[in-house]
Amino acid sequence: MDDLAFALALADLADGLTIPRFRAADLHVETKPDLTPVTDADRAVERALRERIAAERPGEGVLGEEEGDDGAGDVRWIIDPIDGTRNFARGIPIWATLIALERNGEVECGVVSAPALGRRWWAARGAGAWRDDGARLRVSSVDSLTNAAVSCTHAKDLSALEPLVWHARDLGDFWQHALVAEGALDACVDAHISLWDWAALQPIVTEAGGMLVDVDGQIVSSNGLVHAAVLAVLHG
Repeated sequence: MDDLAFALALADLADGLTIPRFRAADLHVETKPDLTPVTDADRAVERALRERIAAERPGEGVLGEEEGDDGAGDVRWIIDPIDGTRNFARGIPIWATLIALERNGEVECGVVSAPALGRRWWAARGAGAWRDDGARLRVSSVDSLTNAAVSCTHAKDLSALEPLVWHARDLGDFWQHALVAEGALDACVDAHISLWDWAALQPIVTEAGGMLVDVDGQIVSSNGLVHAAVLAVLHG
């Protein structure tokens, strides 16, 4: 099974675990030392994916949000079992499992599966970015901030950009980057987030013709045409 097919199979496995726990009356939620929430579903998904990888792709490492980096080799899977745990815990359907494969520091493929939304996005280097309805993803052709639709996680970024753009909202987490890849948004500015929060999204945005970069820990994705203008506003 090739890398992307295996990533998609891992996403199927994750969906089979998350959907039964979404809005479950007995869902268990804890607070981690960093004060972020974790549910029994987060832990169960990451454990199941690690076990599947160990069984079918021996020698390949895993970096996951809940269990950390096992430090194995130059090939590793990067997993966020549930991106948007707060939404998941409160019954809000905007959450997803994020799965990426990295070789020698380069992300080769990524899958984002949002089963409560009935949506999935994926990409592999050189093979394009795709959505589960069969559509190939393309970023927008908007080339000016005045015509741009943007999403910002932080209020300060939103307030800086809102007077200069056509439409600005905080859509948050994985979804805003997927919308950039679909061409619905022209740019988004995310918080200072961890690698597992964006690794799977990078090939999806770039294979759709856009850009996704880490600027001092802040993740900015765009159609490429408004990228410099967004950075100029934020970092002037």
